[in-house]
Amino acid sequence: MDRRSFVTKGIVATTAFAAMGQSVNADDNKTIKIIGISCSSRKGKTTTTSVNVALEAAKAVNSRIEVQLIDIGGLNISGWVGGATPSSPQEIMDDFQVEVEPYLMASNLGGIIIGSPSYFRSMSSQCKALLERLYVLRTPKFLLADKPVGILSVGSYRNGGQELVIEQIKAAMLCHEVMIVGGKPKAHQGATLWNKSTYNDDITKDEFGIDSAKNLGIRVAEAALLLCKK
Repeated sequence: MDRRSFVTKGIVATTAFAAMGQSVNADDNKTIKIIGISCSSRKGKTTTTSVNVALEAAKAVNSRIEVQLIDIGGLNISGWVGGATPSSPQEIMDDFQVEVEPYLMASNLGGIIIGSPSYFRSMSSQCKALLERLYVLRTPKFLLADKPVGILSVGSYRNGGQELVIEQIKAAMLCHEVMIVGGKPKAHQGATLWNKSTYNDDITKDEFGIDSAKNLGIRVAEAALLLCKK
């Protein structure tokens, strides 16, 4: 190889590496959206507050993190009619298509936090309906695959079924091939909060629970940042 060829190839290689570097840097600056969904029948109450606490903690992890709270309390979201896999998803038209689905189909979706109250040691009917309707994000492609998902639950007792609710939601979300994540200490399985009767719906008085919500949000954000590089 003569000197001219060597220099020419070197310039081409340098340009290619520079382009790669720009691509990496551009990707590093891309925003990552974390969606929080509150699945309580009581709009704007303790579950919503808890999910928002987790989102704010997630947002504080990195400047690239953006958050969006979706409170489905009061929305009209029906479960599947006539089976778990209807022949035509468009047969069901309600608030899901407008208030929930577009956010979960965003190109920069990086993670999800789902919160449900514990009703009779089970998830709320609103949460169950939501999980059923997420089927549209599973076919024909698994649009939520490899997205980190964290779960929290609020109960009227310290041991009021919150961990059972977390497991129920987790089992459903695994059907989407998501990456289930817990939180940091106090929330390894998910965040558990106690709406004690004397708190009068001020869930922030449950310091242990609020810490678990914050640690869940942090873990989801950290996982989203790691997974978006793959």
